[in-house]
Amino acid sequence: MRRLVLALIVAAGLLSAWYLKLTPAELWPGEGGFQVIRKFFARALTPTFHSEGGAGIFLLPQALEAARVTVVFAAAGMSLSLVFGLVLGFLASSAWWAGDPARGAGILRRTVAPVLHAAARVLIALMRSVHELLWALLFLCAFGLSNANAVLAIAIPYGGTLAKIFSEMIDEAPRDAADALRATGASPTQVFAFGLLPRALPDMAAYSFYRFECALRSSAILGFFGLPTLGYYIKLSFDNLYYGEVWTYLYVLFLLIVAVDWWSGALRRRVVMA
Repeated sequence: MRRLVLALIVAAGLLSAWYLKLTPAELWPGEGGFQVIRKFFARALTPTFHSEGGAGIFLLPQALEAARVTVVFAAAGMSLSLVFGLVLGFLASSAWWAGDPARGAGILRRTVAPVLHAAARVLIALMRSVHELLWALLFLCAFGLSNANAVLAIAIPYGGTLAKIFSEMIDEAPRDAADALRATGASPTQVFAFGLLPRALPDMAAYSFYRFECALRSSAILGFFGLPTLGYYIKLSFDNLYYGEVWTYLYVLFLLIVAVDWWSGALRRRVVMA
């Protein structure tokens, strides 16, 4: 079966390449493209700490401030997405209402709960099917550029993704503690709150830390729409062919991701694995 699945994946890839008429020659840039590539990567080892526009402004304070704004937008969007994820993840999970089939379930659990479950799954699919860049473009066209729109552009798709993963983690959590509670006569809600959710929380927390790292990159990319994150200054410098400045901001973004990865790893070891 594994060989069949791998063969189907390879066949689908080759068929897609044939349909799109992909050729290796398309990956080979022209002379002008080579010049851009050479100039860009030539500055990788010599990033500038002063503005290349002639003013000679020291870039490090501006880069650090842009990094701070990037973190602020990512944290705000992630905080709101966690609210969406926890609420919708709970509703999209079947563990809180399925109960013990042997004992049956109340009329509300048999009627209302499945409707809420289905509605939550549909809403989650709608939220995460649209990329944050499209949400940002939609809000920009509808309401103009604002901090709230940027936060929502991150929170909506991330909330949908968190809700889907959280619901699956809850439903797939080990059932030994839940079965023990159910055997003592606990209600389905008690079984969920004390038997299933605590078993899923470590994985939920670990995945939330990973999504925060993704939110940092999304926050930086939203700078291309005009928000003062690192992406804004990367785009501005690249448009002006100031490749030394581009690498300065890229290295700051890289160090920011590394710092958050180290922090989240330390926090996971202290809290999740304790």
